[in-house]
Amino acid sequence: MALGTRPLGFSSSARLCFCRAPASSAGCPPRGLAALKLPLCRMLAALVFALLCIQSAHGQRCPYGFEYSPSLGRCADVNECSWPQPCQGEMLCVNRIGGYQCLSSDYYDQPYRRVGSVQPEPSYPEPSDRISDAFVPAPARRVEPSYPIVGNTALCTLGYAPAADGTCNDIDECETNSHHCNPTQVCINTAGGYTCSCTEGYWLVAGQCQDIDECRYGYCQQLCANVAGSYSCSCNPGFLLNSDSRTCQDVDECEEEPCSHGCFNTYGSFMCNCNEGFELASDGTTCIDLDECRFSDFLCQYRCVNAPGSFSCICPPGYYLQDDSRTCEDTNECDTGNNTCTTEQVCFNFQGGYTCLNPLQCAPPYVIVSDNQCMCSAENPACRDLPFTILYRHMDLLSGRAVPADIFQMQATTRYPGAFYIFQIKSGNDGREFYMRQTSNVSATLVLTRPIKGPKQLVLDLEMVTVNNVINFRGSSIIRLTIFVSEHQF
Repeated sequence: MALGTRPLGFSSSARLCFCRAPASSAGCPPRGLAALKLPLCRMLAALVFALLCIQSAHGQRCPYGFEYSPSLGRCADVNECSWPQPCQGEMLCVNRIGGYQCLSSDYYDQPYRRVGSVQPEPSYPEPSDRISDAFVPAPARRVEPSYPIVGNTALCTLGYAPAADGTCNDIDECETNSHHCNPTQVCINTAGGYTCSCTEGYWLVAGQCQDIDECRYGYCQQLCANVAGSYSCSCNPGFLLNSDSRTCQDVDECEEEPCSHGCFNTYGSFMCNCNEGFELASDGTTCIDLDECRFSDFLCQYRCVNAPGSFSCICPPGYYLQDDSRTCEDTNECDTGNNTCTTEQVCFNFQGGYTCLNPLQCAPPYVIVSDNQCMCSAENPACRDLPFTILYRHMDLLSGRAVPADIFQMQATTRYPGAFYIFQIKSGNDGREFYMRQTSNVSATLVLTRPIKGPKQLVLDLEMVTVNNVINFRGSSIIRLTIFVSEHQF
């Protein structure tokens, strides 16, 4: 047999020695020489195989039969059949995942058949027969070969193992843990080999699977939380995560009726509004009554009464509420008859009330001349130093009325030639709230100089002095003015 070489199935630089089976054994070296060279070839092949095991590609440690691909960022299978003459002679190169094989094209074309071990007996001529001059040799016997006989079992390529039925089954390197993926990678079995890859959410960096921070690439519409190998999206308050687990949609909070009165939905939130007369509480959802009476003292003329969502004005006794529902108007009890005066009395109305005036009674030496006037006759000696007449008048005055204010006018009704008149306050002005301002020779005006707070009743004697130097006459008349100051300023 001729001594030849066959490439090893892992690289082109390692080869195994074997003897081809030629047509004759004339070219095969002697058995001793073949037996001597075969172990030497195997030792050399083992040494080359060990050197290849420690070889790395581009600084990235890859399994045997793989090299690091910068474009893919991972280890890729090496196609050894693309190398120049990976197999010798007529042998065919078959690339496999992680290696290759060199196969002879006629390796399976001449199978050996097993022959029987019983050798035929040689044939000898019978003694009685005539012996021929020519020797007839016995039929040639078949001798069983001295090398191992290959039966019908198929030769499986790298990554496959022979099965009981003679076929080749794929070896699951991932299940048998015979792969060379690093701990951060995942082994994926393939036909005749395996692939080292990273799980979803990781990418290969410097031979290691590192987590991908998906939040850096805007995978989520609003909020994103990166986790190992994945990410999680969430939404801001007022939004709901859609079924795609990435985008958010607005939640119509008004459908849940969160507001006590009205609700207005906004993008990502909502707003509550309240009916008239109410204001929004600090929680932003409930409505509380708005106390309008606290805002101003001028909503009502007298008093403001708060009500849920509104307010109302009331007036004190002696007044009624006008049509504007805010101002108060005096009730004239004398006109309405809502008084307690007798038939002998006279009802006098003033702001916020009324009084019953008794019939006039004149103190001596005065006599009644009318229902509101007393006179002292000049013929009566007792009347010499007394006012000639006393006229009774009544008026009302608002409490706290602004000053100065002209409140009453006094005028002489009888004029005498050569006479002049003097007007003065004779009594009742103890607090000096009033003074008389003469407006002409025959008239004067009572002026309020200080505000008066009611309720109060004042009586002033306003005197008009008549002086006539021609006839040497001096006399006076009195207006007794009763002033009813109201309790309120309206």
